[in-house]
Order: sequence, then C-alpha cells, then structure tokens
Amino acid sequence: MRRLNTTPHHTNGFILVGFSEWPRLEMALLVVISIFYILTLFGNSAIIILSRLDPKLHTPMYFFLANLSFLDLCYTTSTVPQMLKNIQSHERSITYVGCIAQLFIFLSLGSTECVLLSVMAFDRYVAICQPLRYTVIMHPQLCQQLAAVAWITGFSNSLVQTVLTSLLPRCGQYQIENFFCEVPAMLQLSCVDTWVNEVEMYAAVVVIKVIPLGLILFSYINIVRAVIKIQSSEGRKKAFNTCGSHLLVVIMFYGSAISGYAYMAPKSSSAKLKGKLLALFYGLITPMLNPLIYTLRNKDVKAAVKKVLGREQE
Repeated sequence: MRRLNTTPHHTNGFILVGFSEWPRLEMALLVVISIFYILTLFGNSAIIILSRLDPKLHTPMYFFLANLSFLDLCYTTSTVPQMLKNIQSHERSITYVGCIAQLFIFLSLGSTECVLLSVMAFDRYVAICQPLRYTVIMHPQLCQQLAAVAWITGFSNSLVQTVLTSLLPRCGQYQIENFFCEVPAMLQLSCVDTWVNEVEMYAAVVVIKVIPLGLILFSYINIVRAVIKIQSSEGRKKAFNTCGSHLLVVIMFYGSAISGYAYMAPKSSSAKLKGKLLALFYGLITPMLNPLIYTLRNKDVKAAVKKVLGREQE
C-alpha cells in the first residue's frame, strides 16, 4: 500500500526548498551566485582552451588540469542554472526525471573529481620523486587510462547510488531540504528504513573519498621527503610551487565535502543553513577558485595567457 501512494509524487516531482527560509539571503545569493557562475564558466573554459592552444602545456599535468576544468564546468552547470531559475521564479519545483538526472550527474562528477585529484597527486609524486623517469612513466597512454579510470569510477558509483535511491518509496513526501537533488536529502524523504542505502552510501564514501584522500596524503608525504633532500632553496621553492596549487584545491574540496556530512540530517535552522552553504561552497565556490589558483601560482599558464592575447592583438 505504501508504494501505491508514491505515484502522484513521481508525477508531480519535487520542491527544492533551497534558501527560501532566508529570503533576504536568497536575493543576495542570486546576485553573488550569478557572478560566481559566470567566473566559473570563464575561468575553466580558459584553462581548457589554453591547454589546447599552447604546445608548452601539452604535458600530463595540464592534461589532468584540463580534465578537472571540464569536470568543474559540468559540475556547476548541473545545479546552478536550476537554482537560479528557482530563486527568480519562486516555484522551487523540479520534475521527478529532472531530479534523478541531476542527482546522477552531480554525484558522478563529484565522485570523479575525488579520484581525479588523487591521480593528479600521483602525477606530482612522479614529477618530484622520479624526475628523470617522469616522461617514461607518465606517457600519454597512461595519462588517458588514469583519466578514464577516474571518470568510469565516478559514474559507476553514481549509477549504483542513484538506482538504490530512486527505488525508495516517498509516501507523498516531496520537499527536498537543499537547492539541488542529492542522496542524503533524498533519503530523508523515504518512509521506510534506509539502513541499506546508508551503509552503501558510507561504503561509497570510503571508496570514493577516503581511499583517494589516503593516496593523496601518501603522495605528499613522499613529496615532502624528496623536497627536503633538495640542496638548493630555489629547487625546494620550485617543487613546493609545483604542488602548492593542487594541494590547496584538495584542501578546499575535501574539507568542504567531508564537513558537509556533519549536516546530512540537520535538526535546527542554523544547522540546515550551514549544510546548504557548505554544499554551495564545494558545488560552486571551489570550481570557481580552481582555475584562479592554478593561474596565479603558475608561470606556464601566465605565459600561455600572454601568448594567446598577443596573437589576438596581432
């Protein structure tokens, strides 16, 4: 009988509560998010274009960076336009199919980014710890295979979680306590025991987030050991600058994403707001800052920008 009650729900879709409980904050966010989204599109598109146009950027590091930029473009586009539309129209609605599609795409890209960041850490590990063998180890075929593993792993994880989540009966519950469809918020709508889904979700967190984070830490421990052995201060500075941008991106992404799990089932209004702001941070702010971080701390990217702009002026 419970499953019969879910039919209208599937027909009518969902209501994305978002930041509607804080109307003044919501209107301010409309302007800020619009600006940040434009910057995200521009910055990440620039990285992709530069990595294609400048032969000096045809290296494993920029191949993975271009993958990250493309991923971030899709990542933000899967949620932000819908959120801006809902804020402007005050309808807050999303169709059932649209919600499931958004959940699948957003989770796929987020999972892929976790694995891709660990692949990028491995690339920096080889560059610093095995500099003489770097071009031999990180050949184009291996780079393509590692990128493929990241994308396939991310989408496979999302497919499993999306299917399990979509099969849960909702029993007329349709208000999602976020500005986009995600697994934790969808689990809260179910009227049956979701322990199987929760166990699967936490197992996925271990595979997709904890293990890649462990590999990143392992890579950087060995990088630090190798850098300490470098005699010249200039060499150490160059090595740290090479890894600094990636490490900062890892801290921002993993820090906000892992912190968000503390607010998966918020009880108070302030806890709900913190959880949504954290989701906004790793869903929009981090993808916007990624190209800025790599550009400001990277001489090769700066030189590529000048080179491309110089060509346009000619």
